[in-house]
Amino acid sequence: MNAPTPFPDLSQTVNFHRTELSVILSLYGRFVAAGEWRDYGISGLREVAVFSIFRRTAEQPMYRIEKRPRMAVKQGMYAVIGMDGRILRRGHDLKTVLRVLERKLIRAVD
Repeated sequence: MNAPTPFPDLSQTVNFHRTELSVILSLYGRFVAAGEWRDYGISGLREVAVFSIFRRTAEQPMYRIEKRPRMAVKQGMYAVIGMDGRILRRGHDLKTVLRVLERKLIRAVD
């Protein structure tokens, strides 16, 4: 019998694909250049992958970008969630879902 390992089985966790991370990090870089965001964190869990965005490192995240494959058929697997826990946008296409944040960048630059 195998002894339990202290490390989770990564084959059972949800993670962002390289193309998804490219889209997210492109948006993140534009907000960093505008001085709005300063840090991020990525978590791969059993049912959800989360990209958390912080204004300062010691805070709770301003926004969370979540990928939930189980929601793909229903409302879409991608969601942007605000600091207060409200879902700002949900959908099937990551770029479309992230537009809710791009609008905030246009306001920040003006």
